[in-house]
Amino acid sequence: MKSRYISLMNDTLYAYSVEHMLRYFDDVKKNGLKEHGFPRLTANIGILIAHGYRTELTDMFIEMMDFCCKNVPIVKAANDFSVKELIFCIMALEKNGGVSKECTERWRNDLATIEPKNCYTVYAKSADDELHNWALFTAVSEHMRKVIGLRDTTDFVDLQLITQLRNLDQNGMYRDPNNPMVYDLVPRGLFSVLLHFGYNGKYFSEIDEALKKAGLLTLKMQSVTGEIPYGGRSNQFMHNEAHLAIVFEFEAKRYAKEGNMALAGKFKLGVELALDNIAHWLSKKPMRHIKNRFPTETKYGCEEYAYFDKYMITTASFLYAASLICDESIPSAEEGEQKPYTLTLPEHFHKTFMAAGGYFLEFDTNADPHYDASGLGRVHKKGAPSTVCCSLACAKHPNTVLDVENASDISLCAGYVTENQSRFATDCRYEVTELCSDESSAHCTIKNTFDDGKILISSYGLDQNGVSVTVKGEGDVLYMLPAFVFDGEENTVIEPADRSLKISYKGYTCIYEADGVIFDTSLVGGNRNGHFRAFAAKGNGELNVRIRIEKSL
Repeated sequence: MKSRYISLMNDTLYAYSVEHMLRYFDDVKKNGLKEHGFPRLTANIGILIAHGYRTELTDMFIEMMDFCCKNVPIVKAANDFSVKELIFCIMALEKNGGVSKECTERWRNDLATIEPKNCYTVYAKSADDELHNWALFTAVSEHMRKVIGLRDTTDFVDLQLITQLRNLDQNGMYRDPNNPMVYDLVPRGLFSVLLHFGYNGKYFSEIDEALKKAGLLTLKMQSVTGEIPYGGRSNQFMHNEAHLAIVFEFEAKRYAKEGNMALAGKFKLGVELALDNIAHWLSKKPMRHIKNRFPTETKYGCEEYAYFDKYMITTASFLYAASLICDESIPSAEEGEQKPYTLTLPEHFHKTFMAAGGYFLEFDTNADPHYDASGLGRVHKKGAPSTVCCSLACAKHPNTVLDVENASDISLCAGYVTENQSRFATDCRYEVTELCSDESSAHCTIKNTFDDGKILISSYGLDQNGVSVTVKGEGDVLYMLPAFVFDGEENTVIEPADRSLKISYKGYTCIYEADGVIFDTSLVGGNRNGHFRAFAAKGNGELNVRIRIEKSL
């Protein structure tokens, strides 16, 4: 398993040509360090050299590492993220070789001069400061300076941690502003790294208990495709599943130590699924740092801050952190049919999950309108492309770069006809009134209340045959059916009919069927994955819809 992590890191680095690296280096030499992408790139090259990869880059790496270690202590450039990675690099080279002791001692001496106020962008000055995940990165970076003997940073680290523990909810999940799902996982991964590298300070027990509670929930939040939940900022990037691997590796070790090898094996299986997902995307050429096939220079699907040079190498950084925690002696559970289950999170995370029969559903019941739309945003089937149906909803006004103008929010959701206009439950009140599972299926009932008082009840069933939905309400009721159109490189094949709609993509077909007429709403839009068209089914008083994903004939 450790070798697989290093191999995936190496694959990630091949997204950067030598010419690209040289241009990048020339830019930072000319304009100075501005952010953490360049130190991350540098550290990962060094780590790979230490493991016998990319040794042809050694001379360039030494020059890059000299530059980083001299400048990081004196230039605030998001060093909160990268100091720990520079230290990981030094540790790997000291353990395995690859450069001279003179080099690693020089870099140690440079990093020993760090004064937090001159180096880091975000850190707590008092226990009352209200800070989020940046301060936790800072804490881990400073702890790693202690680990390699550069300075006793205990008091500084504990000060950062007290501000971070306030961000944990009752389930141990991390609440970053607006509760994005990636930034629940990132801090928990950082806490895991902190404990793995020997933190045993005054907050050890509180951190460990939070990780244990949240870890068990996270097993149920991982899709059958290996992916983390959608929702909020920084989602759908290559690095997402690397954070998941860190959390799962840490929890696997926990349960193995307790003697619960069955549960440890489930976490190990989750790691394998996450790595499979990363490997799938890294196998596509040219590589992208986000889960679509639009040219990198378009920044399609990305926030302004989420550019290639920063986020591509981030995948390697967190893969390496997971590899450091990985215990290869723990066997993975055998992959078999998952017993059906359901899960709903507290209101601030506004997520509900269902799994049965090889399918996985994710609902967002109060979506952040800057990124998502309320409704059923994810229908995955094991083995099928994530986007053949829908992997996340489309927001009308997204904080991401798109090349289409979204006419509306788009998700799988109920709706109704009023004054010859279609209105859908992408921005109304959601209430999950029933959630249960049995030996073969899972069930969920959702009540939608619109601002005009209209109420719709949608009942969902999930089993090996797919998703069944029944919508009930007065008058003409609707159900929106997103159709994936274009991934940036390849078009789907869409086949509409009166009572069915088929979308074929990469050897699989999403099939919508209804007992009412299916029509094209003319609404189009996009999300991080690509372009969509919105169809809808229509019935009077009651509407039944089925959704399944099958291999194409």
